[in-house]
Amino acid sequence: MPPPSSSLITLREAAERLGVHYMTAYRYVRTGRLRATREGVQWMVDPGDLTKVPAPAPTGRAQGSARAARPATLAARMVAGDEAGAWGIVEGALASGADPAGVYLDIVVPALESVGDGWAAGTISVADEHRATTVAQRLIGRLGPRFARRGRKRGAVVLGAPPGDLHSLPTAIVGDLLRGAGFEVLDMGANAPAESFAETARTTSRVVAVGIAATMSGRDAAVRSVVRALRHAGVTAPVLVGGAAVTGDDHARRLGADGWSGPDGRSAVAAVERAVRGGPDDER
Repeated sequence: MPPPSSSLITLREAAERLGVHYMTAYRYVRTGRLRATREGVQWMVDPGDLTKVPAPAPTGRAQGSARAARPATLAARMVAGDEAGAWGIVEGALASGADPAGVYLDIVVPALESVGDGWAAGTISVADEHRATTVAQRLIGRLGPRFARRGRKRGAVVLGAPPGDLHSLPTAIVGDLLRGAGFEVLDMGANAPAESFAETARTTSRVVAVGIAATMSGRDAAVRSVVRALRHAGVTAPVLVGGAAVTGDDHARRLGADGWSGPDGRSAVAAVERAVRGGPDDER
């Protein structure tokens, strides 16, 4: 039985979800790679059929252009509040060979940065930003299980944003990357009280690091309060500070931390792995 017309999407929407040009999607229809029905002047597609389209294997400039366009396309879908379209871009990247970590670091994070830049520049509204954040949260929720690893964990990492810092996405993303690297993660989320950091780190077994993500400027005192609470509770695991509001290793150490987690998610995972090995914090 064919799906009801209300559940169908246009071929142009299908092209966006597949991450290909409209004419490429039309060629898929003409060659039988993608089923579609004609309704008036529109080709309509069952979204469930998109997963059956063999991933194209572009090379050279075409492949690079397609990859480069994904963050901007994802940002547009997020701002529009189009979770299905945004997830289609993610699925297209995964089908093309990207791993979940690559999707986060090379597509989702640049898309979020683009949205943030647009908000700061006044080119997108507060409503746009909230829609984009909600879609990003749902994408992370769907990607998260792909980072699960079986077997003994390499240790626990406590993550969170300090009091007054309202951004939870950075720790959610880094948390998944750390889970993929074999760590247990306790994510305190946004605006976590200093005492909650300390209690969680003190009562959790095999804590190998505590990560504090400061993404909002002017929160230095809040970060220091978390570090003090951890020290007062007797937590001996290295405390790493990062996020957009932390400029480098010197800044992190002035906040009382043992080191800087680095400028991005990859460096944050590397910093935790160095902490486990007992290597120097400033190897970057």
